[in-house]
Amino acid sequence: MDNSINRKPTRKIHVGNIFIGGDAPITVQSMTNTDTRDAAATISQIKRLEEGGCDIVRVAVPDSEAAEAVKAIKKAALIPVVADIHFDYRLALECIKNGVDKIRLNPGNIGGRDRVSKVVEAARAAGIPIRIGVNSGSVERHFFEKYKGVTPEGMVESALGHAEILEDMGFYEIAFSIKASSVTQTIAAYRLMSQKSRYPLHIGVTESGTLFRGTVKSSVGLGCLLSEGIGDTLRVSLTGDPVEEIKVGREILKALGIEKGGLELVSCPTCGRCRIDLVNIAELLDKKLKDINKDIKIAVMGCAVNGPGEAREADIGIAGGDGEALLFRKGEIIRKIPQDKIVEELIAEIEKL
Repeated sequence: MDNSINRKPTRKIHVGNIFIGGDAPITVQSMTNTDTRDAAATISQIKRLEEGGCDIVRVAVPDSEAAEAVKAIKKAALIPVVADIHFDYRLALECIKNGVDKIRLNPGNIGGRDRVSKVVEAARAAGIPIRIGVNSGSVERHFFEKYKGVTPEGMVESALGHAEILEDMGFYEIAFSIKASSVTQTIAAYRLMSQKSRYPLHIGVTESGTLFRGTVKSSVGLGCLLSEGIGDTLRVSLTGDPVEEIKVGREILKALGIEKGGLELVSCPTCGRCRIDLVNIAELLDKKLKDINKDIKIAVMGCAVNGPGEAREADIGIAGGDGEALLFRKGEIIRKIPQDKIVEELIAEIEKL
């Protein structure tokens, strides 16, 4: 039985040296939360994001000082840089001049068609795409009134209306994002947009919350969409360190089998059969594994019910006993380990692989 996910076909566009849409891999994005005007701090955070596996980074550009800082930021970044523009179209023009790889804007809040046209012409000349971003909190008043509030239909109609301005100018290097803080509204909006358009989709649940709550909401929303083949690039919006957004995004892709490889840790929830301190063992092991970059599966199981089966499917693992654990490698029992040596010996075995 083939359980692979078939992605909805979309137009392929380039952002810097990578592609979004079409047959390109799904990319994971984040956004800096430093003051963009502080180029050094922003570059430092981007370096951490790069090390964490970020594919594309977005920076807020609230004023001309931030737009000027983009020049240094772009030179230092190894991944494509996107300028996030609101209200002042001139900031988009300045950022394009300073070398950004993509512009994110909501055409509805930067003025009339003439201002949007100037941004489009500059983007065309520079050979960069534009992401039209419509959030539930920024839908134009007439759509709000037409649909009696913020609705997926209003958000999609708004985004498509903005795209018409670009299309009328012969510009098709477009991506859409139509995010809401409501998971169900986000899912409905992207489903509708996927039916109505073939432009690549940047998916995410906006303002999803703190690390715990935001991870849950994003995993539900993005997991649902990705499982239906919807989404070409994603961001997990979390209140906190943006590097955590990359970790969660990557795990979502791995959980769906979209992204292969890397280290996978499987651990059981424990029950009354468990006779070792599996919770602390799993948490300590998870911390020690964060810097290990290997394509392996590790199983940490508490008892002999599911333990041997999971361990058999893993590259290496343990199945707990009474104050000790059986060590498995490629399904074969290697030896018994006393509880106080489990983490230490597992790490040693993992490093041998």
